[in-house]
Amino acid sequence: MGGILSCFSHEEEKNKSSKRFSDPRPGTSNRWNKIKSSRKERLEESLIQEQALAAILLQHHQQNGGFDRSTSLHYPVTGSKKQNFPRSSSSRARSLTDTLLQPQQLLNQDLKVGDLETNHFVLVHGGGFGAWCWYKTIALLEEGGFKVDAIDLTGSGIHSFDTNNITSLSQYVKPLSDFLEKLGDGKKVILVGHDFGGACISYAMEEYPFKVAKAVFVSAAMLTSGQSTLDMFSQQAGPIDLMRQAQIFLYANGNDNPPTAIDLDKSLLRDLIFNQSPAKDVALASVSMRPIPFAPVLEKLSLSDKNYGSVRRFYIETSEDNALPLPLQQSMINSNPPERVFILKGSDHSPFFSKPQALHKLLVEISKIPSSPVQ
Repeated sequence: MGGILSCFSHEEEKNKSSKRFSDPRPGTSNRWNKIKSSRKERLEESLIQEQALAAILLQHHQQNGGFDRSTSLHYPVTGSKKQNFPRSSSSRARSLTDTLLQPQQLLNQDLKVGDLETNHFVLVHGGGFGAWCWYKTIALLEEGGFKVDAIDLTGSGIHSFDTNNITSLSQYVKPLSDFLEKLGDGKKVILVGHDFGGACISYAMEEYPFKVAKAVFVSAAMLTSGQSTLDMFSQQAGPIDLMRQAQIFLYANGNDNPPTAIDLDKSLLRDLIFNQSPAKDVALASVSMRPIPFAPVLEKLSLSDKNYGSVRRFYIETSEDNALPLPLQQSMINSNPPERVFILKGSDHSPFFSKPQALHKLLVEISKIPSSPVQ
């Protein structure tokens, strides 16, 4: 989970002993109608959650390879001067309840899914997570007619590999690279990366720019060339006690060697990552999350204007994020400007749990943003 890396320092890396490291909308005059509406929303959310989880569990047992269902404008960094970006707030996302949005209502009436440059989303999880975390997003997008694949990166989710043996970013991202490599000629996808998944989709954008129509960073590490995830998070001013308390360095090669992975204290997950998420999703995460490989977060990315810079990028901010605070998200945006910036109000670090319908709405909205006319 990338956000927890903000308190790393290179001195801590050398340590040889394992250590732990809403504004509700005005109510109606009819209180009973408001109560009924709130109950209906909770029931609808619960139904989506149960149906989506059942579908994914069924698919998981039917397939051998995980969740694989078939298997820019570029703004270069010109200095430290803060730029103004077009920002959008997720509609109907101001209340603490993530209201149910019908997928069919999210597209322009004269624009069908089949008319888009691509209707294929590829979802890339963050550090410690797996493809499982996207189950609500998968269900909502597929209901709206989109094709969706969620990838288990090496040593994540149900991918059978020891996280401690991952020694490079390319090794960690290999399942995503393999997926894009096998993508048919002329086919393009919309890459969505969460958390450390932002660095992973950046790597893929550099390697396969002709296969990526758009890239969406969801509270994610959006790095500049020559920067590692550790470098970026170390820029955050001041230590954050909760993050330090949650981290546990693992030394599979012995305490005389560098750390091989980072685990998280399960008792602190809710406060750090899921402070706005439903209890059922926190329970799912607590039994599903795996250690984060350490070597990939140290690796500096090499990103070129020709490849990475040719892919249209979009960023979705999360306003109530304790793991990757909003100021740090905005710092990355200012250093590496995307085409547009959106914000999910009331979302924690895991909007696929805390604001699934609002996140879905923004993904659909981004999918239908047309290319700028050629000058």
